[in-house]
Amino acid sequence: MNDTKKKILVIEDNDDIRDSTEEILLLAGYDVITASEGKTGVDLALKEYPDLILCDIMMPILDGYGVLFMLGKYNETAHIPFIFLTAKSERADMRKAMEMGADDYLTKPFDDMELLNAVEARFKKSEGQRFSKSVLNEHEQFALLEKLNMQGRKRKYAKKQIVYQEGDTPLYIYQVIKGKVRSFLYYGDGRELSTNIHKAGDYLGYEALFANEAHRDNAETIEECEINLINKEYFYEMLYQNPSIARRFANLLSENIRNKEEQMLRLAYHSVRKRVADTLVIIARKFAEEDADQVVLRISREDLAAMAGTAQETISRTLADFKQEKLLSKEGNAIRIHSIDKLSKIKQ
Repeated sequence: MNDTKKKILVIEDNDDIRDSTEEILLLAGYDVITASEGKTGVDLALKEYPDLILCDIMMPILDGYGVLFMLGKYNETAHIPFIFLTAKSERADMRKAMEMGADDYLTKPFDDMELLNAVEARFKKSEGQRFSKSVLNEHEQFALLEKLNMQGRKRKYAKKQIVYQEGDTPLYIYQVIKGKVRSFLYYGDGRELSTNIHKAGDYLGYEALFANEAHRDNAETIEECEINLINKEYFYEMLYQNPSIARRFANLLSENIRNKEEQMLRLAYHSVRKRVADTLVIIARKFAEEDADQVVLRISREDLAAMAGTAQETISRTLADFKQEKLLSKEGNAIRIHSIDKLSKIKQ
């Protein structure tokens, strides 16, 4: 086998489409591996590490969205160019595909040249991205981020102070220097749903700048904070001039979308007990030292309730149950998680 050949994984449950796609790609000089459903496709991708993936959306067991989501969890496969194959031409399906991180899509039926042009275009773009990535080593990328941060102005915030609100025109991106900030949405009845907690070093508020629209969420300090306000014009300039910085924030944006989708699934399908456990695990993993299984969390019942999507009274009862099960203990106003791993394995 020629090692210079590009390897393409085709995941498609329709035998005729899968076979014809494979034949076209083989004739064009590509190495091709195939899977007839999503789960097998994920296993093959993790084993073979293809250079590009063509994947149907509507499949049994695990659909194309699930395949893209699963592969995005692994560093080895998260950046493989991904093209959706779909018989659906509705705008909403295409937008969902691109928001999830797909690089392109082909609407079935497609002809030989449409397929080959899409594949070749993705390989060319991928090569360009690899080149720009190789030009800037890790030290240089860090230096660029420091340059971005240096352009900001530092501002101190009191506890429970609003950083920005839904509907505000975005003027800055925000970098947390000290303290913790939560992002949240409002339910229709005025209740709050926390969507993220940001620690020192994290950026927030850039989603609105990417979308060129007003903020769609709210940000409020959990404790006294120092935040770096970086002017949006300079942020745009850095993105345009430095592809590595643009890619970094695009990855952050993609990760935020995946996290919010996971949160919505938990709210829809998990029991209250499981939701509270998952919320504690998410926060614990964010603030714990690397590889640590224990952590002390300083977070209010109110903020926990807003993130788990339940009432404060329910949080108190559930924490009491976890304490009785020796999964955690109270240390003043803080919570000590005795084992993040055990807490993550709590059943429904």
